[in-house]
Amino acid sequence: MAGLNLLPWREEARKKSQQTFVIMVAAGVAFGAISVFAAYTYHENEIAQQMQRNNYIKAETKRIEKDIKTIEKLDATKKALMERIEVIERLQYTRPGIVHLFDEMVNALPKGLFLTKLEQESGKVKLEGKAESNTRVSSYMKRLNASPWLKSSDLGKISIDDEKDKNRLRRFSLNVTQVLKSAPDKETEEGSHGN
Repeated sequence: MAGLNLLPWREEARKKSQQTFVIMVAAGVAFGAISVFAAYTYHENEIAQQMQRNNYIKAETKRIEKDIKTIEKLDATKKALMERIEVIERLQYTRPGIVHLFDEMVNALPKGLFLTKLEQESGKVKLEGKAESNTRVSSYMKRLNASPWLKSSDLGKISIDDEKDKNRLRRFSLNVTQVLKSAPDKETEEGSHGN
C-alpha cells in the first residue's frame, strides 16, 4: 500500500481556497475602492474646472456689459455731437441767405416806393411800406417773384392814407417766402464723390 497519503489534504485545500477567496475579495474591495476614489476624484476635478469656466464666463460677461454701457454712452454722445454738427452746417450753409434777402429787397425796389418795416421768421418775410401808386407795388411784386432767392409774394393789403398825407401815398403789406438753399445731403455728396 504504498502511495497512500493520509494527511488531511481536504482541509489544506479548503484553507487554500479560503485564502484565495479572501485575497480575491480583498483585491475586489481594493479595486472597487480605488475605482470609486478615482471616479470621485475625476468628477470633483471636472466640477472644479467647470466652476472655473463659469467664474471666467461671469467675469467676462460683467466686463463686456461694462464695455457695452460705455459704448452706449459713446454712441449717445456721438449722436448728440452729430446733431449739433448738422445744425451748425445748416446754419453755415444758410448764412448768406440774409445777405441775399436784403440785396434782393433793395435791388427790386422801384422808384416811388419805400419800405417801412421788414420782419423775417423761419423763411417767411413780411414787408410793409408806402408807394406812390398801385403800379409800383405790382412792379415790386413782379421783381421779387423773379428773384432766385424769393418766391410767391402775396399782397396783404393796399390802403390810402388819410388826407393828412399830401402825396396820398398808398400803404401796402406783402408776404414773401424766402428761398433758403438747404445743405446737400451727406448721402448725395458721398454718392457724387464715389462716382
